[in-house]
Amino acid sequence: MVRGRFAQKNCRVLENPLRTGNFPCYNTKLNNREGVNILPKNLLALSDLGVQEILSILEEAQYFRDSGIFPHLEGKIACNLFFEPSTRTQYSFCIAQNRMGMRVVSFHPESSSMNKGESFYDTVKTFDSFGVDALVIRHQENEYYRALLGHVRAPIINGGDGTGNHPTQSLLDLLTIRQEFGKLEGLKVAIIGDVRYSRVARTNYEVMRRLGMEVVIAGPTDFLTPAYIDEPVDTAISTSDVVMMLRIQKERQTLWQRFTTEQYHAAYGLTAARVKRMKKNAIILHPAPFNRGVEIADEVVECEKSRIFRQVENGVFVRMAAVRRAVEG
Repeated sequence: MVRGRFAQKNCRVLENPLRTGNFPCYNTKLNNREGVNILPKNLLALSDLGVQEILSILEEAQYFRDSGIFPHLEGKIACNLFFEPSTRTQYSFCIAQNRMGMRVVSFHPESSSMNKGESFYDTVKTFDSFGVDALVIRHQENEYYRALLGHVRAPIINGGDGTGNHPTQSLLDLLTIRQEFGKLEGLKVAIIGDVRYSRVARTNYEVMRRLGMEVVIAGPTDFLTPAYIDEPVDTAISTSDVVMMLRIQKERQTLWQRFTTEQYHAAYGLTAARVKRMKKNAIILHPAPFNRGVEIADEVVECEKSRIFRQVENGVFVRMAAVRRAVEG
């Protein structure tokens, strides 16, 4: 039996892949919708991965969490290039890499030659030329990695691209849900808030439906993606197994300016009163950063149903699995 602060219910304990060498197998190459071959060491979008590959990453992350046994990647160098602000993604990657014995180089655009006019492509190409073993990149442009494929040797892990994809966030969300319910298929998930401008919402909506989950969205009409299935906020909250709240992406849109904080919170926020109407075993998720008193009430952030900081914990183990996969293939 697995014991300790990271032990979870309903999770299968795996054999030690670090001893057996029996890590999940990945296809030699994956094809995206444009027919471009993507080496399996890259992690760009979950749409590039098959369902079994996604589940294998989750199992590997769960093994790391349960066992406390991590890969040994001493001598390897990871470079984390974040062109947008980040706390959880950037620093959980750093912690994951350090726990595996890697050396970590963190890039800060404001103190780099980008201030002298150097381009994004040339900046990444420079770090790749140093001979690093993995590149973790976040950038404000959707699918920034298209310009890099075939031009850099190190595998790329996408730490978030514009309003496009956030694969490791979705993986840690899935891991958190599976720890709670022991399954994914058949669960109902409500994603509430600024869906249209959220890469987390887009990635989760698509991958969760592939995994047999029912997914609905809710929020102000202008914040929603028309192609997605939507429900009224109160219906979504009271009928879902997982309620995922999203912050307003103020850096990407100005529609929020027509609401006061109080108006938005009353109409679309997860208040204590709405939590009381949730299903008995339902849980609350949030990719963070969260704005207390806006999309989620202050007293709800760490309430009994909240798994928000569990998500943060799981981020380290998911990103360990992503980095291990990138470096060792």
